[in-house]
Amino acid sequence: MLRKSIMIALICTFCSSAWLASADAEAAADFKMKASSTESSDSTFTVTLKGSNLKDLYAYEVKLKVNPDELEVVKAETNIKGYSVSPIVKKDEVTFAHTKIGNVAGEKGDVEIATMTFKAKKAGTANIEWTSMKMLDKNLKDQVIAPGQSATYMKIFKDIAGHWAKDDIMQMVDRNIVEGMDNEHFAPGSNVTRAQFAALIARALDLKDGNGKTPFSDVISGAWYEDTVKKAYAAGIVNGLSDTKFAPDQNITREEMTTMLMRASAFVLGVKADSLSGGSTDMFKDAGKISSWAKKSVGFAISAGLMKGRTDTVFAPKEHATRAESAVVVKRLLSAGK
Repeated sequence: MLRKSIMIALICTFCSSAWLASADAEAAADFKMKASSTESSDSTFTVTLKGSNLKDLYAYEVKLKVNPDELEVVKAETNIKGYSVSPIVKKDEVTFAHTKIGNVAGEKGDVEIATMTFKAKKAGTANIEWTSMKMLDKNLKDQVIAPGQSATYMKIFKDIAGHWAKDDIMQMVDRNIVEGMDNEHFAPGSNVTRAQFAALIARALDLKDGNGKTPFSDVISGAWYEDTVKKAYAAGIVNGLSDTKFAPDQNITREEMTTMLMRASAFVLGVKADSLSGGSTDMFKDAGKISSWAKKSVGFAISAGLMKGRTDTVFAPKEHATRAESAVVVKRLLSAGK
């Protein structure tokens, strides 16, 4: 009787140990998700889902969370033999399922579960989150886990690959402050108008409506820039070229840009622009070309790190500012305000 009791105890201990080992083995299963590239000017990219230390993967259902305004699901594929259900998209959730067929063993070890192809709808950073992995073994016993994996992909404009301002431009794109000329091009070297730069600052600072009035006769009612100029004027950020002329469609010069930046900095700090100190411009050979009304703002922009010269010795005050420069200085303005 004693011998029988000992045997039963040993069997129970073995079964318990085997169960714990099985549980530990299942817990040891790991999942990873990786994008084919983290950054590219291509719209299409892939995301690969992998599992390691799997014991018996006969069928599965994966769920991913994406922003449908940013990404389009192109297709999903797997090298595992069997039958797949095409990706199903509902709002921000993508579901892909696959099963083996017949009386066959499930996948074991390190397994490439699926490769999903996405298309970026616009420039900027998109995020994919692997929220759920439902697994069935060959006996149709199910298990659901949350992999907690995510991947990002940044689609950049074709004409800023390798550009000195690429990172700053894309940061401003992700914050919805700047836009491309279209989905593929930013035109970094193109000029910026006075109204366009005022609009960038208004978006960056989230300016609210003013009193709805400006003294500028050339700010046409119904024009795309009307509200922007009114907001920036009410905030004390823009002035006209004269008491009644704003020149919204005129390309902004680099020295004009510094005056808007100085006033925008004062707005962020909650002080008057006149209270801000200028800085030296003596390092520039063309300092004498800076207009008298812009000397303080140019000095301030340089000393505050908002702008730099076109070279170490040339500021180019009368030259037109570019779209790349406008994105960079607005990014610096926001960084300085933190």
